[in-house]
Amino acid sequence: MIAEQTNTEIITLTPAAAQAVRDLLAARNLEGYALRVYVSGGGCSGLQYGMALEGKIREQDQVADFEGVKVVVDEISINYLRGSTIDYIEDVTGGGFKIENPNPMPTCGCSSAEASAGGCSGCG
Repeated sequence: MIAEQTNTEIITLTPAAAQAVRDLLAARNLEGYALRVYVSGGGCSGLQYGMALEGKIREQDQVADFEGVKVVVDEISINYLRGSTIDYIEDVTGGGFKIENPNPMPTCGCSSAEASAGGCSGCG
């Protein structure tokens, strides 16, 4: 059995974002799925945000529930995302998710070895 940790302070999903996720899950018939939010390396452009609909919650994931929508964050990404708010914005160009993060994000995703080897200009 997965030990589920629920902590609404790790990340916040606005009501508009929760509805957008519910709509996506219903449209794709993905009952029991969650919204996974993560950061990934982006080379010299630094870390980038990612989101996916996830059917498997791992034991080490941080889990929060917002209006029936589970949000999961892995143990590494939580260090960068703690306190962030995910919203869903619609305007004349369409709609999309927006992450407001109070934490400073690294501006270079290179390791010091890559920077030293010249594999990433301006990093290091």
